[in-house]
Amino acid sequence: MTTSIVVGYTATETGADALALGVRLARATRRHLHVLIVVPGGGDTAPDHESPIHGQAKQWLDAAAAMIPADVAHTAHARENDSFAEGLVLAGEQLDAALIVVGAANGATIGLHRMGSVAQALLHSSPIPVALAPAGFAHSADVQAPIPRITAAIGNRPGADALLEAAVGLSAAIAATLRLVSLVAFDVPRGFDPQAIRLVSGAHGEDVLARAEMELPAGVRAELERAPGDTVEEAVARLEWLPGELILVGSSRLAQPRRLFLGSTAAKMLDVIPVPMIVVPRTRLDDSADSGS
Repeated sequence: MTTSIVVGYTATETGADALALGVRLARATRRHLHVLIVVPGGGDTAPDHESPIHGQAKQWLDAAAAMIPADVAHTAHARENDSFAEGLVLAGEQLDAALIVVGAANGATIGLHRMGSVAQALLHSSPIPVALAPAGFAHSADVQAPIPRITAAIGNRPGADALLEAAVGLSAAIAATLRLVSLVAFDVPRGFDPQAIRLVSGAHGEDVLARAEMELPAGVRAELERAPGDTVEEAVARLEWLPGELILVGSSRLAQPRRLFLGSTAAKMLDVIPVPMIVVPRTRLDDSADSGS
């Protein structure tokens, strides 16, 4: 059972963005929030001795805890590992995490994404879905907004079923509308007849919509949107976003079972998407509809 959300925290704007998104997701899904700092060390352990770096980590965690609203259950941790990303994954597995949350790299344009080394490592190895906060998220109006809609970018490559299941589960858990955007037109090799591609894409979208509607509880709506464009970037850039919205994408077909691998399509989307993105491994989440209760 995935009962928690793990935030990879640093005492920077990036860390503040990740914390803000983690708080928002934990509140919406009623999951426990774990705020984690990884300090250099030989193993993934909770430090049991005092040193300057451990003392500093405790001060940073105390400051982070002070920013978390009282209605969000949370725990602060310092772990030792020479790899920040590996430390997050190991902690996530131990803490039954549904998500690992990180922020954008320093220097990212406000409102957009830019992968740093930790995010890149997670997006090419994590067995746990990874949520990415856009730069400046901690200071955006979306922090206080409810989550009105979940967008899922659905293709027809391996992992699409797992992504749909995760999107349906999250929408059901927080009673948010599910918007489905079909990427089938971008999953076919160049040279195919454009008219045939449009027909296949339309049929695929309607099929996915019907499946989602069957699985969503009463009162939670699903909708299908076709974003016009000749490229992934152009199509996604034309989408309109509601305040507080999230998007889910799947990992590449190159991913190993139960591991993420950010593919070229998702990477292109990352450059133009102005909302938090959750990347889902291409295997099903065994309790994606669980609200964490």
